Amino acid sequence: MEYSLLFHNLYAFSFSPVKKKLLLLCIMFLLWVYMVYSCVGYCTTMPSLVVDTYRGKETESAGKRTAGGRAELLSKLLPRPQKWVDLESDYDEPSVRTASRDLLNNEIEVDRVDDWDEIRSEQRSPEPSAMSSFSNGSGSKKLPQAIIIGVKKGGTRALLEFLRVHPDIRAVGAEPHFFDRNYDNGLDWYRDLMPKTLEGQITMEKTPSYFVTKEAPARIYAMSPETRLIVVVRDPVTRAISDYTQTLSKKPDIPTFESLTFKNRTTGLIDTSWSAVQIGIYAKHLDNWLQYFPMRQILFVSGERLISDPAGELGRVQDFLGLKRIITDKHFYFNQTKGFPCLKKAEGSSKPHCLGKTKGRTHPNIDPEVVQRLRDFYRPFNMKFYQMTGHNFGWD
Repeated sequence: MEYSLLFHNLYAFSFSPVKKKLLLLCIMFLLWVYMVYSCVGYCTTMPSLVVDTYRGKETESAGKRTAGGRAELLSKLLPRPQKWVDLESDYDEPSVRTASRDLLNNEIEVDRVDDWDEIRSEQRSPEPSAMSSFSNGSGSKKLPQAIIIGVKKGGTRALLEFLRVHPDIRAVGAEPHFFDRNYDNGLDWYRDLMPKTLEGQITMEKTPSYFVTKEAPARIYAMSPETRLIVVVRDPVTRAISDYTQTLSKKPDIPTFESLTFKNRTTGLIDTSWSAVQIGIYAKHLDNWLQYFPMRQILFVSGERLISDPAGELGRVQDFLGLKRIITDKHFYFNQTKGFPCLKKAEGSSKPHCLGKTKGRTHPNIDPEVVQRLRDFYRPFNMKFYQMTGHNFGWD
């Protein structure tokens, strides 16, 4: 009797509704704890499994690598060249110089200071469009398909700023100087300077000193024989005076333009070793480029027409690059104070934009006799240049 009473009490206790629910809750809780524990343990082991698998593949593929592959791997591990910093933009010394006559031994430093002012004066708060924002974060870096190669004080900065309005053109703002000063850094270094582009967009850069750099044509050809080249040319006499004006603005104690122009003022012999004069012998420099590139791959933009008819010249450039004519008259207005056209809306901005204070300087008064002597000197070279390009720029 006692045994059956005890069994009955236990049976009643174990199967009471409250206890039943508590038992089920305990079992569910234990199952949940077990599942959480299992998941955490599995996740903590995943990285090691992935790494081990990757290492296994690396070990397997390491035996198949060639000597060239190992060299490539080592090159990635070696220190990279110093990061490129440009302080020169539109103004560069040509590579051909004569120390005895080019008294401006620190003229390159003058150009650096001048162009740093240019870069700072043109800094603006961007208001990127949807397209520019998208292309900034997408795409890939490519070597340039088109390069503005010259000339100094011809209007290359204006041309680049105008072209950057086009949605299918992506360009480096400052000058890489790769093919004249930084060539030893290699093409990977050069490519890394370029902006990202989407399919169908053109990558561009401009460095005016390329046009007078003897090694530049062969180096660009080695990168790509199909590279399209743009040269902004200007009346060589006006260009020389502008070149001198730039230096004078930073070095007011330099000799006069007249004294630098002649080897001997009495005989009237022009000093072609002076960079300001030498750059303007366009036919000589062009001949060097034609050793590597056909004329159909070189476009000559008139610096004068870039001022008087910017939309017309930009139309020619867009055609040359195979792009739709998007940049038109509606993008420009003429700034009477500066004396050249400005953009109504610059790239990435809804505000008007003119080039900085280093553009449009007032030229000093030059002896008319010296100007005429220079015109006489350049005339045969200009005639040859007209013949070579098939275009009369009207400088005489």
